[in-house]
Amino acid sequence: MTGLGLTVEQILLTCAVWALYGLLHSFTASLGLKRLVARCWPGRMPLYRLAFNLLSAVTLIPPLLLIYLWHGDWLWQWTGVGWWIANGLAVVAIGGFVWSLRYYDGSEFTGLRQWREGERRVEDQEHFFISPLHRFVRHPWYSLGLVIIWTRDMDGVFLISSLMITGYFILGSRLEERKLLVYHGARYRHYQERVPALFPLPWRHLTAQQAEALMRDEEG
Repeated sequence: MTGLGLTVEQILLTCAVWALYGLLHSFTASLGLKRLVARCWPGRMPLYRLAFNLLSAVTLIPPLLLIYLWHGDWLWQWTGVGWWIANGLAVVAIGGFVWSLRYYDGSEFTGLRQWREGERRVEDQEHFFISPLHRFVRHPWYSLGLVIIWTRDMDGVFLISSLMITGYFILGSRLEERKLLVYHGARYRHYQERVPALFPLPWRHLTAQQAEALMRDEEG
């Protein structure tokens, strides 16, 4: 056993399962695979987003199962004032996530609209839109997810998983932005220059007026 309460084999397997999940998720989300499907099996494209979301959910089961099965002694637990702060931040993050849903096209995100309308185009159809949270970070769901993860009590397997998830959020956000640059070009690059990716910085954000101006520029 290591100081994390896990064997070396358990640590390696946990890392491998999360790495495989990230690779599969990134590969199936890539423009290259979408273009291949659109070229070879165009009739399947309306179902692509639905299938992607289903696959993402199913392949999340193995790493979550490891967290459940290999739960061990706590490395640290929040107590006293720390408990209130940690859980208060988690509640705020969950509330921010729920509130942010109003600014997303749910049918587009799940793939139901593409399926209903027989959409075969590779690119996502949502316009460039800056929600209130997007004025402060480019990937607010990832940012909120990090708050939730790192305000939890930690045992060995959850710590390894948290590190792997954090690494994937950083890498995955960069891969996602390659697609966004293809979709929105110089306009998204200008947005990148003004707003940080995951961690808000007081001196780097957009005012509501600046965000509106950038979105109007897209429409023009």
